[in-house]
Amino acid sequence: MSLLNQLFNRGIFGAKCKTCLNLAISRIKLLQNKRDMQLKHMKKEIAQFLQAGQEPIARIRVEHVVRELNLWAAYEILELFCEFVLARVPVLETQKECPRELREAISSIIFAAPRCSEVPDLLQIRNLFGSKYGKEFIMSASELRPDSGVNRTIIEKLSPSAPSGEVKLKLLKEIAQEYNLNWDSSATEAEFRKSHEDLLGGSKEISRKAAVTESPLSKKNSFKSSTATTSSESEILPAETEQRLRQLQAQTPAASNVKISASEDSERDQTSSEVMKIAQAAIASAERATASARAAAQLVNLSYLPFPSNTEGKP
Repeated sequence: MSLLNQLFNRGIFGAKCKTCLNLAISRIKLLQNKRDMQLKHMKKEIAQFLQAGQEPIARIRVEHVVRELNLWAAYEILELFCEFVLARVPVLETQKECPRELREAISSIIFAAPRCSEVPDLLQIRNLFGSKYGKEFIMSASELRPDSGVNRTIIEKLSPSAPSGEVKLKLLKEIAQEYNLNWDSSATEAEFRKSHEDLLGGSKEISRKAAVTESPLSKKNSFKSSTATTSSESEILPAETEQRLRQLQAQTPAASNVKISASEDSERDQTSSEVMKIAQAAIASAERATASARAAAQLVNLSYLPFPSNTEGKP
């Protein structure tokens, strides 16, 4: 039964693989013809923009043309790989492991399948090879491991990175030459050579560049200005602290009233004790004054007493 199952599975794999490969080849051819018409129309529009002097729009549109051309080239390579695998399907049915001569073609189809959504037949082919060779074989091609064997041109053409300025400038020159335009490319060359700042870095990148290009004199000036600012800040700090304390006192009136009343009571106690001391001293001095006054009055009374008269015997 196992031998019959193997023969039955081989026949199923070969039939499904041939069907999917034929569908993929025919679909790729249709997409290439459709993309040829689109590319001609897009190049014509870019030529009109160049002729009208609208180079910024042409520079934006040419990037889309570059991506379409890359996809067209990738489809052409995939079509050749599909035809090559289709011719070797009987060999694939008889061998358990992937043959070396077919590894690049099969790995490239597996890698390109999720990136070419217009050709869903490639995903079916990918699933068929996954069921035959295992998930590890699929992961090796999808993750571009060192032993994956994926075609380098397929990797470059299906890359999501933006095309370089040189590639876009070359394509613009080719379009201008194709439509016989007398186009001056100096402004576009200057724009493509201009190094744009990385906006994701933000102010950090700008501050780094400024720190690198800063001269010693500017460093001294910046040090002086920093010391001046620190001194001015130190002068401002006490006023700010006082203002902060006033705000805190205003926010907590009960506590401040309690503190004020306590301080007033202590001040009143001190003043009352001082007044008592002064009053006691005044009373003592007054007592001394009255005593001295009494003594003086007694002396005066003694001095003004009349002498005794001799009425009894007159001479």
